[in-house]
Amino acid sequence: MKISILRSSSTGRRRASAAVALGAVLALTATACGDDGSGAGDDGAEGSGKGKIVFWDNNGGVRTDIWKEIIADFEKANPDIDVQYVGIASTEYQSKVDTAIQGGGLPDVGGISASMLAGFAAQDALDTLDFRLAKSPLNGKLNKDMIESLRAAGGGDDKLYSIPTSANNGVLYYRTDLFEKAGLEEPTTWDRFFEASEKLTDKGKNEFGYTIRGGAGSIAQALDAMYGQSGITSFWDSTGKKTTVNDPKNVEALKKYAALFKKVTPAADLNNDFTKMVAQWDSGTIGMLNHNLGSYQDHVKALTTDKFRGIPQPVGPGGKRVQVSNPVDGVGLFKSSKNKEAAWKFIEFATSAESSSKFNEAAGQVPAHLDAAKDEWIGKAEPTKLAAEALSDGSTTIVQLPYYLPDWNTISKADNEPNFQKVLLGDMSAKAFLDTMAEQLNEAQAEWQEQKG
Repeated sequence: MKISILRSSSTGRRRASAAVALGAVLALTATACGDDGSGAGDDGAEGSGKGKIVFWDNNGGVRTDIWKEIIADFEKANPDIDVQYVGIASTEYQSKVDTAIQGGGLPDVGGISASMLAGFAAQDALDTLDFRLAKSPLNGKLNKDMIESLRAAGGGDDKLYSIPTSANNGVLYYRTDLFEKAGLEEPTTWDRFFEASEKLTDKGKNEFGYTIRGGAGSIAQALDAMYGQSGITSFWDSTGKKTTVNDPKNVEALKKYAALFKKVTPAADLNNDFTKMVAQWDSGTIGMLNHNLGSYQDHVKALTTDKFRGIPQPVGPGGKRVQVSNPVDGVGLFKSSKNKEAAWKFIEFATSAESSSKFNEAAGQVPAHLDAAKDEWIGKAEPTKLAAEALSDGSTTIVQLPYYLPDWNTISKADNEPNFQKVLLGDMSAKAFLDTMAEQLNEAQAEWQEQKG
């Protein structure tokens, strides 16, 4: 079993705490998904290629409708296979899978993004997909960069554990109607961003310049704003051993960003995850929102394209845009599946050109399938089009987050989201917050490098 044992007491405490938390939801997972004893270390079986398979959606509620549509299409084309859909909120997905790895009840297929891949692979829960892809019609039809992103995120063994469905990208959404009314220029630079956030705020009228993400998923967004302002272009220093998150330039950038809370943002932002943040922006009078391509369709439905635009992240001095990587999403085959042949048929169908186009048009993201990426709807979805251009025209530098670290999700979520809330409230300094995170990251990187040899 490929599981990492860390010597450090601080990391050990993190993992011990995580194990206790996972145990609390074990019964719920088994009840909802059926505990058949399937867990890490169970090699499963190819099966008959017929019958029932279980699919866990890693963004349940948000992507439920489109996945059910794809499943219906698949079952129509494959009447001898029944797909049981289980939607799990993105904020709960990792813990549900970790619980099932420890206690049994894993599905056949599940959403596996780059950000969580290393942790699952380290526990030997996923089947490698290289040989299946090599024999598939998908071979040569998927975006190479997305494939390599998922391969690199696997923890250093250069194996492919997830077939990409889409790529996301950070977007700054802004209310064109409010900007025009206030006579403000488009927030294409960080200076304009901060200026607009103040000028569009009138607390007496419940009008705010910005909404900041303080709840689940806050760390990646904060890092994006931080590196975007500082202009630092690498997550690690030249030695590859020390992270740059607590570089003095990043400390100052985070301090400035966190100071927006309650000054130009709603107080409710402290606990808002992306769904609450998006809903709040769509239904109120808030000038700007940082999210990604995934919420574009929500804004279209709520505001119509006459009232907002979604543009690439602001540039810093000299016109340089720096942003952190957004994880490539995909679908993986759990090693314990007793019907891998049917499960792989579903993965092939779900990532085919037709399904990829349908899924990504609904999600507003960039399709992994090369043929789907040529479809007409992409040109009509402005944020997707602009994001693709920004990533290919040389104007943008991507800071690659260390998804390959098995502890990355724990460090960037459970360990530090509560601390970020303390920073917003003024109970913890930006420097103390980033120094704490840096210590954890350097420790995780050292162990990973040692194991890799």
